[in-house]
Amino acid sequence: MDAVHIPAWPRIGLGCATLGTPAPLLGDAAAEAVMRAAIDHGIRLFDVAPLYGGGVAEERLGRVLKRLPRDQYVLCTKTGVTRPYAQTAQPPGAARRRAFDHWDYSAAATRASVAASLARLQVARLDVVHLHDVDLHVDECLAARDELAVMQREGIVGAIGIGSNLVEPVATLLGRARFDTFLLAGCYTLLDQRGSALFVQAQSQGVRVIAGGVFNSGVLAKWPNPDATFGYVPAGEDVRARTARIAAVCARHGVPLGVAALQFVLANSAITSVLIGPRTVAELEANLAALHTTVPDALWDALVHEGLVAAGVRSPRDATPAPGRAVSA
Repeated sequence: MDAVHIPAWPRIGLGCATLGTPAPLLGDAAAEAVMRAAIDHGIRLFDVAPLYGGGVAEERLGRVLKRLPRDQYVLCTKTGVTRPYAQTAQPPGAARRRAFDHWDYSAAATRASVAASLARLQVARLDVVHLHDVDLHVDECLAARDELAVMQREGIVGAIGIGSNLVEPVATLLGRARFDTFLLAGCYTLLDQRGSALFVQAQSQGVRVIAGGVFNSGVLAKWPNPDATFGYVPAGEDVRARTARIAAVCARHGVPLGVAALQFVLANSAITSVLIGPRTVAELEANLAALHTTVPDALWDALVHEGLVAAGVRSPRDATPAPGRAVSA
């Protein structure tokens, strides 16, 4: 199938995973305040999923986006996995994370999932739909991809993508079917640059790259942090040790760790859009301020010299982007 035409996408997007945290942990008013502030700051790309709060994030975002004309923003959601409504990733009384999440990539479930997302988001079309958490479902998720292609022809879905926390399933799927984009979370960061292996393949196929998880679920946001998490679980000693080394280099150059983490990902010209995932308005404003903080080239050189970043991984950019600035793949 030929690649679908996709308009330019903003460089910075709002990831709404944490904003789907249900009350009483996070109330509607607090979550929607972050979404409204993002709009006020010029953010025009929004990433959400039925999984986030079992639909709570989509409901909240749908209420907030009503203030914007539909053609003025890019809306991304996902299909393939969800959880009970208003439930967290660690359900009460469950022995493990995601104990009650449900995966279904059948054609019927995919169409039903998209219909439910449209209703919660209060829109008639979706700019991007990613196959969500395909890691252990590479074969069966192709049925969902084919159904999304039908909905693409119907004008309901724009781009068809892959959303994953792992490199390998994305590489496999890019070799097996046509995709327009993929969202790679936590695999191209100051701590982990494995995702860069996909960028050449993506560019050769005209596939747009969205990067998420730039703080690796928290460990890169600030340092020191005794409660730091990596991959949504407490950071191990090896991760903590490497983070401490990176933070020490940043401190020598007067740059906060979180600023370096965000700007490192933004600097790679192979990435179309970068998601930030603040939980509060203060976190949102700190993330946006980090876009305009001067980072000396000597910092990146030092990270390479100390073997913390591979030489050649970081690509220069022309200028720090404004949140709403659009770029083409």
